[in-house]
Amino acid sequence: MLARNLRIYRQQRGLSQEELAHKAEIDRTYVSALERCVYGVSIDVLDRIAVALSVEATDLLQRTPPKAGDA
Repeated sequence: MLARNLRIYRQQRGLSQEELAHKAEIDRTYVSALERCVYGVSIDVLDRIAVALSVEATDLLQRTPPKAGDA
């Protein structure tokens, strides 16, 4: 769920992996790995990503896919 939702929210906001990584203060390769389900994520990093995407951390873990207009 995280990989799919992360990619959807990032793309909806027009952010590259590098831009998201910079906003969340993580490495770009880590964002890529998360989107490919290579690594798990800590609560701290999940929160930083959520803040960078202006969503709740729980939104990134929801089974229901984000809608096209979700902010």
